[in-house]
Amino acid sequence: MTVPLPPLPPAADDAYRPGGRSVAEFVDREHRQLCDLADEVMEPELAPERRREVVDVLTAAVSRHLSAEEQYLFPAARAAVPASGELVDREIEADAALLTALKGLSGPDDPALADVADRVRRHVVRVAALVTPLREVATDADLIRLGNRWQIAEEAAPTRPHPGTPATPPWNKIVEPAVGVVDKLRDAVTGRRTQLADLDRQPKA
Repeated sequence: MTVPLPPLPPAADDAYRPGGRSVAEFVDREHRQLCDLADEVMEPELAPERRREVVDVLTAAVSRHLSAEEQYLFPAARAAVPASGELVDREIEADAALLTALKGLSGPDDPALADVADRVRRHVVRVAALVTPLREVATDADLIRLGNRWQIAEEAAPTRPHPGTPATPPWNKIVEPAVGVVDKLRDAVTGRRTQLADLDRQPKA
């Protein structure tokens, strides 16, 4: 069964393999990063300023990650593995709950942070159950093409939680990049850290 994607450009070789990384690689790598951030933010001895920065990066990483999943991974899983449809529906609901929990945090000392970290870990386990069967039925080319679209989606995605935005195509592909522009402007004005690399950045003197 093929994954529904726009047609590839004409190629002389039927074994054409697009450049890029598999969507499964992106998901696996980002899930490890999210778990690492969730673990760090719950360290009891973490300095308050560092905890605030980790919360900001975790929030942005989760927001981007869920946006890309809902735009490309979930529709692909639903189409290529029909039995996964119910799991996808439940995960979309869980995504909204996770974004709501993130949006509700009052600060790095909020006791609800433990619930957010737990939701992140449970998300990783559940989505792995969707990626495994997709890997088995999709071609390498389809997985790479999905990975390319995933990467583009994350670059344009929101960096703050917006649980009320559409969670399914086509509307999420229209609304979320627009919301992402506003988020990035706010991040630039406030100097908010949103990338893993930002955690190693020294504060301005």
